[in-house]
Amino acid sequence: MSITGNFADFSLPELLHFLDQGKKTGLLNIEFSPEETINSTKQVYYIWLHQGRILAGGDRLDEQGLTLMIAQRGWISERVISRVTQISSCFIESPLGLCLKAQGLLEPEQLKLLFHSQVLRPISTLFQIKDGLFRFEPTSKIPLAELTGISMSATEVILMGLRSLRDWKALEDKLPDPTSGLSSLVGKQPQLQLNAQEWQVWEFVNGQVSLQKIASQLRLSVENAQQIAYRLIVVGLAEEYFMAATAPTAIPQESLPAAAFIEPAPKPVQKPAISQSFFKNLVGFLRNKAP
Repeated sequence: MSITGNFADFSLPELLHFLDQGKKTGLLNIEFSPEETINSTKQVYYIWLHQGRILAGGDRLDEQGLTLMIAQRGWISERVISRVTQISSCFIESPLGLCLKAQGLLEPEQLKLLFHSQVLRPISTLFQIKDGLFRFEPTSKIPLAELTGISMSATEVILMGLRSLRDWKALEDKLPDPTSGLSSLVGKQPQLQLNAQEWQVWEFVNGQVSLQKIASQLRLSVENAQQIAYRLIVVGLAEEYFMAATAPTAIPQESLPAAAFIEPAPKPVQKPAISQSFFKNLVGFLRNKAP
């Protein structure tokens, strides 16, 4: 069954985490209008997933995206790639990237760079899109010609994409309140690879410390603490904990000294002072009214 929606209701990080948790396999189609463009030309981006892991991404469906990316970097020409894919049986059932690596035409580091350009960088940019439409279509047909052979769980991609995000305007409404705390959703230490700041905030995931205080304790800006907290929330490690205002503790009367029960003398009532200008204006007004 296909899944459709709008980023205004369901953000891309939330969507990717949902697809990861559900171990979904298929094609995610994203349609949006870049804010920096004057016209209303729509752009599309496609993300291929298998069992909740992101395999590849691109802005085309003709299975030429990865080939062009390799050729544009000057690593292998389109002609050579086409020729090798025709004569080698490897390309029948294996990703293009792994086959080129097996032929000695690409190095492992080059495959990592391709995956970063294909998936990590574009998805981080897509996190800045506030109004975009998405449609997820379950399908087992994955284009091998677009695959580097590297994959990453959607949750890991979310973390990496949000860490490099510079413009948070599209996600401002999703950030937890500074007066809220965090409560853990996992019974043990996270299995995800958190960075140093995320681990520091994780130490306060006990529902007892507000993000404002966490920021002060860690010498972070409140905004930065909110963003880190959102990352922990959106990948399913924590939830926002709304902290009630603490009322002053009542002290039992028995423990108070006798003097505490003596009713204090009433304070003298001070009459408000009348300014000279107001008094002169009032006198003038009354004189004018006199017959």
